[in-house]
Amino acid sequence: MTERKVAVVTGASSGIGAASARRLAADGYRVVLTARRAARLEALAKELNAADGLTGADAHLAYPLDVTDRAAVRAFADSLGRVDVLVNDAGGAFGAEYVEEADPADWERMFQVNVLGVLQVTQSLLPALRASGAGTVVIVSSTAAQVAYEGGGGYAAAKHGVHALAGSLRLELCGEPIRVIEIAPGMVQTDEFALTRYRGDADKAAAVYAGVERPLTADDVADTVSWAVTRPPHVNVDLLVVRPVAQAAQHKVARRPADGTEAH
Repeated sequence: MTERKVAVVTGASSGIGAASARRLAADGYRVVLTARRAARLEALAKELNAADGLTGADAHLAYPLDVTDRAAVRAFADSLGRVDVLVNDAGGAFGAEYVEEADPADWERMFQVNVLGVLQVTQSLLPALRASGAGTVVIVSSTAAQVAYEGGGGYAAAKHGVHALAGSLRLELCGEPIRVIEIAPGMVQTDEFALTRYRGDADKAAAVYAGVERPLTADDVADTVSWAVTRPPHVNVDLLVVRPVAQAAQHKVARRPADGTEAH
């Protein structure tokens, strides 16, 4: 029997990470789920194992992990055997203040999770990815990695940083059997992203998507991740930008007001 390939997904307790874990499990991978919220990870692992009928060493695994804790990340890597795919999804935006008013602590937190978290997990798993003979590193960035916008200075800076990390890593691994894929989503409506950014203000979070016909969902991005990962191993998708049709660019979004007329 062929050994099941293994995919590690960070940020797997919700949103794009959880959706990507479900999709990769459906693609036949044994998925190792990581995030800070243990209860959510355990529930998702139980769901996936029940769906696939997996038990024991073949089962999908929940592993609580803070990607900003270097020692914990190293211990996590040491606990694993085979790794074929790494999906770096852990991240987030904290605050929407203008640069003049921004709290440096928010910027530091965004850099820690969005950039250094990706760095630490990728560094730690590269030996296993290399040993697989056809490893894949996926980095979920953002369209904020290409375009800055008002109130997004800290998040855009962090995502520009992870974009640079992806590009550098791809160059440094040239000639080795490891792909580096960057997926840059635009407007994605999930349960938590905007709510976290606006510090729990549900009205401000809802306003982000007000009047937008069909923003992307976490499943849409997970489908994109799956497509890129399942290309033949000689095919690398360097950068894939995915947006809803209603969003032509970072600042160009079609919105329909309450009366049904169209506004931009």
